[in-house]
Amino acid sequence: QVQLVESGGGLVQAGGSLRLSCAASGRTFSSYAMGWFRQAPGKEREFVAAISWSGGSTYYADSVKGRFTISRDNAKNTVYLQMNSLKPEDTAVYYCAATRIPFATHNLYEYEYWGQGTQVTVSS
Repeated sequence: QVQLVESGGGLVQAGGSLRLSCAASGRTFSSYAMGWFRQAPGKEREFVAAISWSGGSTYYADSVKGRFTISRDNAKNTVYLQMNSLKPEDTAVYYCAATRIPFATHNLYEYEYWGQGTQVTVSS
């Protein structure tokens, strides 16, 4: 069982930056690949970024490639999402998720554990 708690969301102007964190409980965090997803009002949840269990490989949605960076610290049981050059269309609730699949995957149905989400609002 893995419990996930996101933090770091907030209100930022377009062009600004935010860093999201996701703290995981449990001693097997390093066995899970991790992902970030987001959901805007009235839209389906969509993939943002993922990282393999070792951190050796990452995978990004085209819409955030070059602006967002996913990373993890297995010693701290934490995964991060550094978001730069934010746009109003990045406004959403951001969720982190964990999967026992070892590689970075964009398929939300492969993720077993989800956090409660953190709101990110980008003003124009």
